[in-house]
Amino acid sequence: MTKTLTHFINGKVVEGRSGRFHDVYDPSTGEVQAKAPLAATEEVQDAIAAAQAAFPEWAATNPQKRARVMFKFKELVEREMDSLAEMLSREHGKVVADSKGDIQRGIEVIEFACGIPHLQKGEFTEGAGPGIDMYSMRQPLGVCAGITPFNFPAMIPMWMFGVAIACGNTFVCKPSERDPSLPLRLGELMLEAGAPEGVLNIVVGDKEAVDTILTDPRVEAVSFVGSSDIAEYIYATGAANGKRVQAMGGAKNHAIIMPDADLDQVSDALIGAGFGSAGERCMAISQVVTVGDETADALVEKLIPRVEALRVGTATDPDADFGPVVTAAHLAKIKNYVDIGIKEGAKLLVDGRDFKLQGHEDGFFMGGCLFDHVTPDMTIYKEEIFGPVLSIMRANDFEEAVALPSRHQYGNGVAIFTRDGDAARTFAAKVNVGMVGINVPIPVPLAYHSFGGWKRSAFGDTNQHGTEGVKFWTKVKTVTARWPDHSARDGASFVIPTMK
Repeated sequence: MTKTLTHFINGKVVEGRSGRFHDVYDPSTGEVQAKAPLAATEEVQDAIAAAQAAFPEWAATNPQKRARVMFKFKELVEREMDSLAEMLSREHGKVVADSKGDIQRGIEVIEFACGIPHLQKGEFTEGAGPGIDMYSMRQPLGVCAGITPFNFPAMIPMWMFGVAIACGNTFVCKPSERDPSLPLRLGELMLEAGAPEGVLNIVVGDKEAVDTILTDPRVEAVSFVGSSDIAEYIYATGAANGKRVQAMGGAKNHAIIMPDADLDQVSDALIGAGFGSAGERCMAISQVVTVGDETADALVEKLIPRVEALRVGTATDPDADFGPVVTAAHLAKIKNYVDIGIKEGAKLLVDGRDFKLQGHEDGFFMGGCLFDHVTPDMTIYKEEIFGPVLSIMRANDFEEAVALPSRHQYGNGVAIFTRDGDAARTFAAKVNVGMVGINVPIPVPLAYHSFGGWKRSAFGDTNQHGTEGVKFWTKVKTVTARWPDHSARDGASFVIPTMK
């Protein structure tokens, strides 16, 4: 039976009123399992109003009490880990073990946010001048919003609202309409953890909801993760409406394979980073760059049987390496990219386009694909495929290999595999990419560092989570205080104050 999902506004489950719905599929079967309401402008405005009403009390709550709410929220999410992971897998399609990783990476940012009493401390200077003390405070912005993607429906919402709410803001989250059930549950758990009604609101919607968030004057800041074209739109529209915006876009993450690399380690890394979650990760390795033909030939020999042996199964199959992609439309898009790659002259070594899972023929499944002899002018190199497709390019030397990710329009993540410390150090310093892995295939920083790419992978000046996240979700107020000796007066001064 198809169920109808809801919104979560002002601490209450709220049925959609727009009359518009989006089909939520079970990617393993291809069947519609739920209808997600698409919020009208008025419904988003209700959520913003609830957040605005809750803000003064929440902002005035001392940081230690806000931290205790985050501690409790963490405990509740961990308590429900199994059921949340299954919920996520059934809507997204990633296997349950990967869903647990999705949730765990979100929890780690919540753990970071539990340190908000320390993280939100300002600075103090005693005796900045005669009888003058100077100090700064980090204060919350007000109503904040997050627009989150389908591929990490647990992690990315928690990356956003975890730090924002801990800092004293209230929040409106618009999750992807493709898999919104888990974010809706997180809203309920935040209320159970002790956050007042209206502190976290979850509104399911499409462009109408997004545009309402971007133009409503009550929203002070917006965080986004998605494709680069939409990220650019979010950034431009939000900034034009006076909002602080961080908008993370697409990626084409390269892995540079040096001749001295351990190719067994490399093949392990590429199989996991290239095909995990069916390649639907913004930090997936999709482009391999080998230095020298000999390196390429040896690597190809190792990769072909491993790609052919990948086990594709349902999202709940504990033995599956990866599950289906999120929708039939996305599956068709990935297959089209493979067709284009062949047409433009890339050599397809392993073809997973015709994969069908017995008993689940209507599911959105695709086997792994492996290309070789990809060149920079090809569409499959220039654009993000976001599927189980791994491509190999051949560079003549180290300098050419560094130049490829450095010149690409995307600059999210990159990795180098080598035993040479000097090469690794030089690469990390020179490559024009925001996040670098050295013998690490998915260099997503831990929660107390910050996540963010360069070039068309990110719009805005501040990264997500870590101390950068605290900066994004707060504003600095600086106070200059003087307690003079009233027995002495300096008289009026018409000169700008200095410490001369």
